[in-house]
Amino acid sequence: MNAGHEQQPPQPGPYPGPHHGAQPPQPGMQPHLAPPADPVPGAHAAPMQASPYPADQAFEPGGGLPWSHISRRFTWHRGLMATLTGVPVGLIGAFVVFRGVGTIGMVLWGATVLLGVVVAWIVAELAYRSYGYAERADDLIVTQGVFVKRLIVVPYGRMQFVDVTAGLLERWMGIATVRMHTAAAATDAEIPGLPAAEAAQLRDRLAQKGEERSMGL
Repeated sequence: MNAGHEQQPPQPGPYPGPHHGAQPPQPGMQPHLAPPADPVPGAHAAPMQASPYPADQAFEPGGGLPWSHISRRFTWHRGLMATLTGVPVGLIGAFVVFRGVGTIGMVLWGATVLLGVVVAWIVAELAYRSYGYAERADDLIVTQGVFVKRLIVVPYGRMQFVDVTAGLLERWMGIATVRMHTAAAATDAEIPGLPAAEAAQLRDRLAQKGEERSMGL
C-alpha cells in the first residue's frame, strides 16, 4: 500500500437518533429523556390523608393582622393582689388554726396559703400571655382564657359605650382596663392591663368607629 494512500481514520458521522442532526451525548452527560406523561386523573391515586385540625387557627385574627398584647404590669397587678389578699388571710387563719389544732395545723395552713399565692402568680402570667386584641375594619376581636380559650368579636356598630376603669393599685402602676358594652351582655369584652396612654387612645378610636358605624345604619 502506498504511503500517500495511507488509510485515514474514519470520520464521525451524524449520531443516529430519532431526529436527524442530533448531537451525540457528551462524556459524563446523561441523555435527555422526555418527562413521563401525566397519569390519568384518578388512576392509582393514593387516598388523601386527613390532617389533624390545629385548634389554635380558630383563634387567629385573620387577614395577616398581628395580636396586640397587654402590658406585663398586668402580671404584677394580679400577683400583688393575690399576695396582699393572701398575707392577712394567712396570718388570721394561722392564728385561728394554732388555737384550735396546734403548731402542725398552723404550719400546714401557712404552706397552703403560700402555695395558693404561688399558683396565683403562675395563673397571672398565663393570663397575661393569653390576652390579645386586634382592630379590624368592621369589628374588634379579643382573645383570652388560660384553661378555656375564648375569642369575642365586637362589631363597632353594636357597641353602645366604652368605659375605662382603674383601681388604686392599677393607677399606681399606670395601667387601666377598657370595656366594650353592647346590647347583648354575652358579647361584652374587656382588655385589662393596658398602659394608661394606650387605653385612652384605644377608647377614642373605638368611640369614633362606633359612631361612624351607627350613623351608617
